[in-house]
Amino acid sequence: MFACGLKYPRCRWILPLLLLFAIIFDIIAIAATSGWVESAAHYSSMWEHCRDMGGEYECKTLMEYGWAQATAALMIIGLIVLIVCFLLSIFTFCYGNYSCSQLIGFLLVVVVILQFIGLIVYAVSFKQLIYEGRYDFTWAYGFGWGATILAIGCIFLYCCLPRYEDYLSDKKTKYFYTSW
Repeated sequence: MFACGLKYPRCRWILPLLLLFAIIFDIIAIAATSGWVESAAHYSSMWEHCRDMGGEYECKTLMEYGWAQATAALMIIGLIVLIVCFLLSIFTFCYGNYSCSQLIGFLLVVVVILQFIGLIVYAVSFKQLIYEGRYDFTWAYGFGWGATILAIGCIFLYCCLPRYEDYLSDKKTKYFYTSW
């Protein structure tokens, strides 16, 4: 009655689609120039910090700081590994070879670790560098966390997937019954 899952061709593309959404979220977070953090007189993206100087914004790069370089590197490396995972998942589902699923799951663990560290380093170091009142983390920073959370969800799906290979194939399952 409620037969859905990875067995059906339309549903099996949900996993690569989730990875595609994570890639899009990462690109939005990395490319956002409107800022990861903002307040009444400041805004700061992953790349620069801008301060309101009487109607005009004076911007300076954050890439002078090691923590900002580390954040950028971790987020970009995480994005590249995420793209590799997406390409592997497309290959996996096109050819029906589900042996790469655990490799994709392991690579997603690497992505989550890299992005988690990058997002935490940014928040903590930015707060220590520039603390002048109340700051709000914006939607762009939230997209970075969204990509990380999607990757966490995909870890569980890709690591559990090899256990259900029989459900993904078109082979008929054979059951052996013994009577006592």
